Amino acid sequence: MRERIATACRVLAARGLADGILGHISVRTGEDEVLVRCRGPRERGLAWTEPADIHAVGLDGVPRDGIGDWSVPNELPLHLEVLRSRPDVTAVAHAHPPAVVAADLAGLAIRPVVGAYDIPGARLAAGGVPVYPRGVLIRTRRLAREMTDSLGDRPVVVLRGHGLTSTGATPEEAVLRAISVDTIARLSLTIASAGGTPADLPAEDLAELPDLGGAFNESVAWRHEVAGLQPEGGGRPGS
Repeated sequence: MRERIATACRVLAARGLADGILGHISVRTGEDEVLVRCRGPRERGLAWTEPADIHAVGLDGVPRDGIGDWSVPNELPLHLEVLRSRPDVTAVAHAHPPAVVAADLAGLAIRPVVGAYDIPGARLAAGGVPVYPRGVLIRTRRLAREMTDSLGDRPVVVLRGHGLTSTGATPEEAVLRAISVDTIARLSLTIASAGGTPADLPAEDLAELPDLGGAFNESVAWRHEVAGLQPEGGGRPGS
């Protein structure tokens, strides 16, 4: 699992969703234990995340595995509160995608403007992507509760002037959902910059979109993301 979390962090960086040293991923591994990406003594950023950067903490925020020179994220409460309040969630990804921030500040909601272009993304957007309206560092349980109130029972919440929090049954699912939201945000900005207005796909078209199943939505898509990583963690070909 540490290797999977490290790989998911590198994908976030390669996709441009978590620049520099910002962003982190956590996974529930027990009733009261979480593995989370921490900042180490040789911190170089998410693109170079290694399994050694992933450490166990309790739901009380106390390190469990001799964290040593590593430090937990300032926004650890963001992860812990989602995992406390959402038993259906196993993984949480927090990232700072510039397009998601820009689209929200421009008044462009994440809506189902695409169809077969990204079927999982269209389905996610059709269910609604809420916004937490405060551009704060979520480093207290009080602020984390505000964010989870905005998240509700949805898989992703946009954080105004900040980024997003994405959830899933696995770290891979949480990251793929974040990528879909980022893709829709980028398309919405492009449409608006060309003078158009992003419009929802008609309901009858959404109803025609098939459920391609987890094997395609996650396994095949994830192999593509991992294949795009350069050995040194420097990004995707052509990025």
